[in-house]
Amino acid sequence: MNKDSTNLVRNINNQLRKNYRILQELNPTDKTKTTRAKLLAKGFSFEYFTSTYTTKTGSIYYFVYDQGYLPLEGEYYALVKRN
Repeated sequence: MNKDSTNLVRNINNQLRKNYRILQELNPTDKTKTTRAKLLAKGFSFEYFTSTYTTKTGSIYYFVYDQGYLPLEGEYYALVKRN
């Protein structure tokens, strides 16, 4: 009976963990810049994140737990870590 929902939750948690590991690997310091191609090549999925943060200027940061990214001009992303 719970099989479908259990599979769904497990798959989403697996993707969140994968996204977190990728962000952590590409962001050894607390602030880095990378490309969309690098993220996608490692298997990053932009559909899954745990929270967002909107700045006063309207920029939206997407977070996977404490690791986050901000879409920049072109195909670039700023990687950040929330303290």
